[in-house]
Amino acid sequence: MYKKKKHLKKIRCHPITTYILLILGTFILSWILSLVKFQTTYSTINAADLAIVQNTVTVNNLLNFDGLKYFISNASRNFISFAPLSMFLMMAIGLSIFAGSGLIDLLSKKIFSKMSNKALTFLIIFIATISTIINDIGYIILIPIAASLYKSRKRNPLTGVITAFCGVAFGTGTTIFVGSSEVDLIPYTTSAARLVDSAYHVSLLSNLFIMIITSLVLAIVGTIIIEKIIAPRFGKVKEKKDLALENEIEVIDLEEQEQDKLNQEYNEKRGSRYAFIASLIIIGLFIYSVIPNLPLSGMLLDMNEKTYLRQIFGENSYFQDGFTYMMSLVFIVTGLAYGFGSRKFKNDRDVFETCHENLNNLGGIIVLIFLASQFIAIFKKTNIGIILTGIVANIIDSLSFGGIPLLFISIILIALANIFLTTAQGKWMILAPVIVPPLMQSNISPQFLQFVLRASDSMTKGITPLSAFFVIFVAYLNMYNSNKDQSIGIFQAIKMIMPYCLIISVTWLLLLIGWYIIGLPIGPSVYPTV
Repeated sequence: MYKKKKHLKKIRCHPITTYILLILGTFILSWILSLVKFQTTYSTINAADLAIVQNTVTVNNLLNFDGLKYFISNASRNFISFAPLSMFLMMAIGLSIFAGSGLIDLLSKKIFSKMSNKALTFLIIFIATISTIINDIGYIILIPIAASLYKSRKRNPLTGVITAFCGVAFGTGTTIFVGSSEVDLIPYTTSAARLVDSAYHVSLLSNLFIMIITSLVLAIVGTIIIEKIIAPRFGKVKEKKDLALENEIEVIDLEEQEQDKLNQEYNEKRGSRYAFIASLIIIGLFIYSVIPNLPLSGMLLDMNEKTYLRQIFGENSYFQDGFTYMMSLVFIVTGLAYGFGSRKFKNDRDVFETCHENLNNLGGIIVLIFLASQFIAIFKKTNIGIILTGIVANIIDSLSFGGIPLLFISIILIALANIFLTTAQGKWMILAPVIVPPLMQSNISPQFLQFVLRASDSMTKGITPLSAFFVIFVAYLNMYNSNKDQSIGIFQAIKMIMPYCLIISVTWLLLLIGWYIIGLPIGPSVYPTV
C-alpha cells in the first residue's frame, strides 16, 4: 500500500521579514550590477532653450563603506520624511475619534445600509478614483472607512480594503477635474512637443473629457471585478457566539427596552445635528481659505503663482501640503460633536480612552512603514529604477514604426517601467522626449500622450512594493485579517489584486486605442490627433 503524502503547509513570510529581505537583496543587487557596469544614457530637454541633454546614469553600489554609511546616517531621515507615515498617523487620530464616537456606525445604518452591495462598491471605487486629484489622500482615508462599511454589512473587511486600494491605485490616471498631476506633467509635455512645433501649447484642461469618462468606466469595471471575482473568495463575516450564554434565560422589561430605544434615537438625532453643524462650519472655513481676494481668505493658496489652478495645486501649495491634516480635523471635529451630542463622550477622558483603544495596535504598522521607507529610499539611491526607465526610453526611441503599434508598445513598456520608477513626473521627464516627437509626427497629440502616461502608470501602480502607499495596503490587510496565526505577506497581497490589475490593464488598453481610433475629443478643443 502506498502511504498518503502529507500536505505541506505553505510558509508565508511576514511582510516585515519580506521588507528586510528586499533591503538585503537591494544591497546585493546594487553590488552585482555595479560590477557589470550596468548603466544607460538617456535624453532630457532643457526647457529654457529646448536643447537635448544627454544623461548617463550608473548603479550606485551600496554594499561598500559609502553605501553602508548612507544607509545608517539617513535611516531616521528616510523614515521621518516618508510621506505615508505622517499622513497615516494624522488620519489614524482623526478616524479613531470619528469611529469611536459611533458616527461611522450611524452613517452605515442610516445611509449606506439602504444601498446594494454593488452600489456601495461602485461608490467607493469612484470616490477612490477621483480622489487622486489631491495626491494620494485616498489611500489613507478610504481604506479604513471602506473596511468598516463592509464589516458593518457582514461582509469581509478585507474586501473593503482591496476595493478602496484598487480604486485609488488603478485609477491614478483619472479624476473628474484637473489636479496636481497636470501641473507636474505639462512642462515636460510642452517641452517635448516644442521640439516639433516651437509654439505648441498644452492647457491644464487638455485631458478633462477623457478623465471624466474613464473615471466612470473604471468604476463600473472595477465593481464587476470586485463583486464577481474578488469578493466571493473572502465570503462573509461570521459573528462569534458565546456558547456559555446560549442556555441562560434573560428577563426583558419591554417598557424599559422601549425607553432605552427612544433615548438612543433622541441622542443619535441630537448628535447628528451637532455633527452636521460642526461639519458645515469647519468645511466652510476650509473652502473660504482657498478663495482668493476676500478678507482673510486665501490662506492655503500659493499666491506667488499667477493662475488659480497653480495656486491650489502647485508645488508649494499649502492646500496640497495640508490637505491630510484638514481632513483629519474634519473627522476630529465632527466626531467630537457627535460623540458629545449623543452622550457617547461624557468628558475628555472618554475621548482619550477611545483614541487609546483604537490606536493601540499601531506598533506593528509603524515597524512595517519604517522598513518600507528604508527599502524605497535605498532602491532609489541605487538608480536602478532610473536606469531601467532610461533603457525603456531607448527601446522606444529605436523603434522604426509609428502610429498605433508604437502607441501600444509604449503603453506596455511604460507600465513595466512603473514597477521600478513609480513617480509619473520622474518617468515622463525621461520618456516624453522619445515618445512625444515621433508619435506627434504620426498624428497623435502630445495631450493624448500625456494621458497615455497616466493610464500606463495606473496599470501597475497597485502591484509594486516600491510604491510608497503599497505598505499602507499591506498594513490594513493584516490589521483586518481574521486569521492572526497567518499573516498576509507582500506577494500574497499582490496575488489578491492581480485579477483586478490584469482586467483593468486590458480595459485601459481598449479605452486608449479605441478613443484614438474613434477620435473623440479628450478635452475642450483637444483631440487624440494633432
